[in-house]
Amino acid sequence: MALRRRALTEHDRAEWANYARRIAPLRGTVPVVAEEIASTEPVIPRLDEPVRPARTIRGTTPVGVGAHPGGIDTGTWKRFSGGKLPAVRRLDLHGQTTQRAFHSLIAFVRTAHADHVRCVEVITGRGSGETGGAIKREFPIWLNLPEIRPLILAASHPHAANTGSVRLLLRRVR
Repeated sequence: MALRRRALTEHDRAEWANYARRIAPLRGTVPVVAEEIASTEPVIPRLDEPVRPARTIRGTTPVGVGAHPGGIDTGTWKRFSGGKLPAVRRLDLHGQTTQRAFHSLIAFVRTAHADHVRCVEVITGRGSGETGGAIKREFPIWLNLPEIRPLILAASHPHAANTGSVRLLLRRVR
């Protein structure tokens, strides 16, 4: 069965042009201007670009680590944010590159949600820098990407002293 390609909108073309403008070609090569995007892989934001506020995705508001979102009663939020709701699965991202960690996170959250798991824990590590490691800095941005944002209800550190770990409360499968 052949895959149908959908036509790109003007917004898609503008986003691609904006992204492609920031890419420097390899030395000795001529930059190629692509009319269409060949890959459907998500684009991981660069570390040196300013973080734009997350857009609302299909009626959901951006998730923030430690912020009480709408849709959760106070008792459940207190149990979850206080670390009393046990994590059924854990993902340790230590020692991974940011790209590998990103893809591991996407696969982990999708699998856990499909298996009807309610609470998972992702260990990002604290990092050695002043602002933490690259994975810890990028993690809140990744949570708000359209690939997994609809699956996540809330995010919180299991304990105030443990900022190298984040628990995710996943939405129930309907």
